[in-house]
Amino acid sequence: MSTQPVPMHSQEARESSNNSSSASARYICFGRYHLDLKKEELFKDGARVKLQGKVYQALVALLQKPGEIVTREELRLQLWPDALVNYDANVNTTVNKLRQVLGDSADQPAFVDTIPRKGYSFIAKVEYVDRPAAPQAPQPSQLSPAAAAQERAASLFRTAILSKWFAAGVVALVIASTLFGAALVLYAHH
Repeated sequence: MSTQPVPMHSQEARESSNNSSSASARYICFGRYHLDLKKEELFKDGARVKLQGKVYQALVALLQKPGEIVTREELRLQLWPDALVNYDANVNTTVNKLRQVLGDSADQPAFVDTIPRKGYSFIAKVEYVDRPAAPQAPQPSQLSPAAAAQERAASLFRTAILSKWFAAGVVALVIASTLFGAALVLYAHH
């Protein structure tokens, strides 16, 4: 029987080894997103997603402790360390904006879960990598001809919706419809 000591790894030692591997990584990937820690930018399927400063800081704070509770006080100290602000409302607003950016909801969370009277927890699987994740959407060359045509039509529709001319046309149509309706009402009363 050997009497050599066997090293015991504490929870803290495991966490620090996890943190050291995550500290050297440039990107944090979760779902269809990857966060570039060096540039402080968030990407979804390779496309940049706009994030306000405090929303970015809240995301980083949650990603530093995935699966664990980040208390409201911890968020306050990271986001507003010296300010005397109504941080309850600010924390709520910031987390709600983060959920909106991620397409998440408080009722059915995929990323940020509310822990009542305590704080929040980042519940999605998190991966630390040195290179950004490749976009998950298939390239048009990989699609069948019918699927490629459907993707082009969907892309054209998205482009049209985002177009300033499309928005102006919708506004003009609403105004014209309102004026036509008012004219009908006036004509009906005569």
